[in-house]
Amino acid sequence: MRRILLLLCCCLASLAYGQKKPLDHSVYDSWEALGERRLTNDGHWYFYTVTRQQGDAVLYAGSTNGPVKITVPRGADADFSADSKYLAFLIKPHYKDLRQAKIKKKKPADMPKDSLGIVTLGGTAIVKVPRVRTFKFADKGGAFLAYQLEPAADTAKKAPTEDPKKSSGRESSDLVLRNLAAGTLRTFRSVAGYAFSKDGKQLVYAVQGSPKTPEVKAGVFLHNLEKNTARTLVAGKGNFSNFVFDEEGENIAFTGETDPEKKETKNFRIYFAFPGSDTAQVLVEGDMPGIPPKWSVSGEAKIGFSQDGNKLFFGIAPDRKPKDTTIIESEVAKLDIWGYKDDYLQPMQLKNADRESKRSFLSVIDVFNSNPKVIRLTDERLPDAQLADRGNAPFVLASTDFGRRAQQQWLGGTSRDYYLVSTTDGSRKKIIDDLSGSAEVSPNGQYVVYFDRRKGNWYSYIIKTGQVVQLNAGMVEKFADELNDVPDDAQSYGLAAWTEDDRSVLIYDRYDIWSFAPDGKSKPRNLTNGFGRANGLSFRYENRNGRFSRLNLPFGPGSDEDRFLKSKQHIYVSAFSEKTKENGFYRVNTGTAKDPELLLMGKFKYSPLTKAKDAELYLFDKGNYMQSPNLYFTTDLKTETKLSNTNPQQANYNWGTAELVHWTTPKGYKSDGILYKPENFDPLKKYPMIVYFYEKLSETLYSYQPPAPTPSRLNIPFFVSNGYLVFAPDISYEIGQPGPSAVEFINSGVESLKKNSWVDGTKIGIQGQSWGGYQVAYLITQNDMYAAAWAGAPVANMTSAYGGIRWESGMNRQFQYERTQSRIGATLWEKPELYIQNSPLFMLPKVNTPLAIMANDADGAVPWYQGIELFTGLKRLGKPVWLLNYNGEAHNLVERQNRKDIQIREQQFFDYYLKGAKAPLWMTGGIPATEKGRSWGFELTDDKP
Repeated sequence: MRRILLLLCCCLASLAYGQKKPLDHSVYDSWEALGERRLTNDGHWYFYTVTRQQGDAVLYAGSTNGPVKITVPRGADADFSADSKYLAFLIKPHYKDLRQAKIKKKKPADMPKDSLGIVTLGGTAIVKVPRVRTFKFADKGGAFLAYQLEPAADTAKKAPTEDPKKSSGRESSDLVLRNLAAGTLRTFRSVAGYAFSKDGKQLVYAVQGSPKTPEVKAGVFLHNLEKNTARTLVAGKGNFSNFVFDEEGENIAFTGETDPEKKETKNFRIYFAFPGSDTAQVLVEGDMPGIPPKWSVSGEAKIGFSQDGNKLFFGIAPDRKPKDTTIIESEVAKLDIWGYKDDYLQPMQLKNADRESKRSFLSVIDVFNSNPKVIRLTDERLPDAQLADRGNAPFVLASTDFGRRAQQQWLGGTSRDYYLVSTTDGSRKKIIDDLSGSAEVSPNGQYVVYFDRRKGNWYSYIIKTGQVVQLNAGMVEKFADELNDVPDDAQSYGLAAWTEDDRSVLIYDRYDIWSFAPDGKSKPRNLTNGFGRANGLSFRYENRNGRFSRLNLPFGPGSDEDRFLKSKQHIYVSAFSEKTKENGFYRVNTGTAKDPELLLMGKFKYSPLTKAKDAELYLFDKGNYMQSPNLYFTTDLKTETKLSNTNPQQANYNWGTAELVHWTTPKGYKSDGILYKPENFDPLKKYPMIVYFYEKLSETLYSYQPPAPTPSRLNIPFFVSNGYLVFAPDISYEIGQPGPSAVEFINSGVESLKKNSWVDGTKIGIQGQSWGGYQVAYLITQNDMYAAAWAGAPVANMTSAYGGIRWESGMNRQFQYERTQSRIGATLWEKPELYIQNSPLFMLPKVNTPLAIMANDADGAVPWYQGIELFTGLKRLGKPVWLLNYNGEAHNLVERQNRKDIQIREQQFFDYYLKGAKAPLWMTGGIPATEKGRSWGFELTDDKP
């Protein structure tokens, strides 16, 4: 009877699986993902968006205390008011309408426009405002909402490209100020830019004016929202932007120029206004003391007050040379000159030319000094700086790699010198010399803490005394990557946070979090009590505020909670198990050294926590390979309430499972990998298997992988759903032996799985992209264990790739082979044999595996001629090989239609070689150039490739 029941259960399970469909290429567009999410400051309300791969998103909002829920089709870019009473968002046009408009090639002004939606929390009614470009709440304000309308269709110009919520809105249009509590509106015409004070009591805006509207006065105006009064800060036409208020919302500064519109180079000034002044005064301009000759205020740079409001930071830059209008373009030679003394290679200079033309150098002025002088803090030889103590400190931490920049060609990076630069007189004091690593100033500006990669140690520079303290002196724990397998100094595990008043700095080792006294006067404390190392758990500080910033870069966080932790504060830390790959959260107190308190740990991947600013309430999403991520809220991470329900259609498809596998390599190394099986897996059957790899992937065991037309990687859920096993092995590398290391780990992992009766050892394929593509090309030169191979953007010949250019950045490729991923560890002329031994090109006669190559002509990382070398070599040898060049595409495919195309071809390729399916026309007969764009070759044939 028991056998009969067991048999019946198996039959019912098989029937259930049999009713599920395999994924096909039509499912991609509708697959969902969680997007933005946020809680009100009081934690009583939430919103989140669910996006589709292609199509319309949906905004959901609701109460964490009750049943109120709101659904907004096409809602996006949402924000809550600071008083937790209102929600505003944009409502995007229908995707289908945008698509039709593009098909009809409508002008930008005639394209469908966003609308604004406003909800008073507690209700479900949505107030809609058509044709809205941007909107803003004040950071700490209440009921006032400002939004800028799209220009009227007959006057609209090119649509702005900036972030719609941060844009200054240089193209003028009507600005509406809405008092959501009183229900009143006020419209300001022809506004080019606007900003609230942090407390929401004042609104500044610039009016452009127009000959068509002579009644509209141009200038800069300040509107007091409490008193409903207005001041004219600047009267007349000009280009004004970068509006900033001080912390108290009293003083205001901004940049502007009033030159004729046709003048190519503009003379920018900084304007300043305080409550007692009727108008804004020019605070900084080009000819004042401290600004070098032929330098001026930068109109591109941000400006900002120190937290105490006494200093204003801004940028200055050399005046740009105007174009010579006396010659015509045909009379100008067009060339690039590469010089051996150049700091950067010419391609890198060209790549960064626009950014460099807008570069500015940080300067400061004492706002209330009766005899103001500009203090230059950075220049061409000392270009970078961090503020200290929110700009209140009498110095900035500046750094430079001047004199070492050429080393980037073979090192991949540069070492830097660090200086304290006085904000009073600009004097400089070097405190760190030739640092390969990272440095940052403490929140209150008492210390500079830095990691030295060459030594693998953390240090603290005490600003008051100039003393240097090694924080981890005498410790056995390592703070540099213990698993580093590239021929370069190991990176640190990172700095977590500071505690208040700069009392301690929290730093990671491989597993635990340590508290160090930056003055070195007390012993380090292991905040996680060694629990991480003892249990193989990596703990990392979970930034619950979501806005935490340590570096104090111009212009950094304004409140203490964003800068440091309290000395005795409970914090959440994320946890990752190296052994099981599980994830979770623990609680730790910054003032003790006890075992962390377990909150949750599970077979899921969790997102970072999103916290309500003023309440102990959190949002997070969780999912795993089998469960689409959904959003939850919680008060303690021990109980949770589910909010979303993404991808219910997944239940209709044959999905899959993910499991951790282990094996020992021939040299005795232990390794992990992930094995993906179809949901209807039957151990009595034999399955084809595809091997996909990229360094180490086992930590993604519990990551959800949606079926999507991928840029380059294997579409794992698609192949699993269609009856394939997929194996993702981890790889560790021996310096100088990247190819043999791949053989050591990948092939041994495959051999261990082949011992299972349900793996068809004669039908195994491999797929890899970039570094993985190189390893695919190498592996098929070593033996014939793979029935088919697919290599995306592979390097075939390290000797020709070594000296090339990564065109996306303009960097030379030498560093990659000598110091980083390619792991040769020597120059081409020092060890040419290693470059040859690790290059598939020199072993192509050994290849018997059919190979498909993707190599795109606009690849900015791997030269596409590498794919050509591989293809032409195999073609000459009569080996079955195909090359796909997606015209104008990058290293990874960007255009969605190309991503969809390659999914079909990849399935057809592996189905033919691993499942015995018919071959498509593109593999058997090819596509002649005369048929390009007319025929795709997807038709299946009875012919053989």
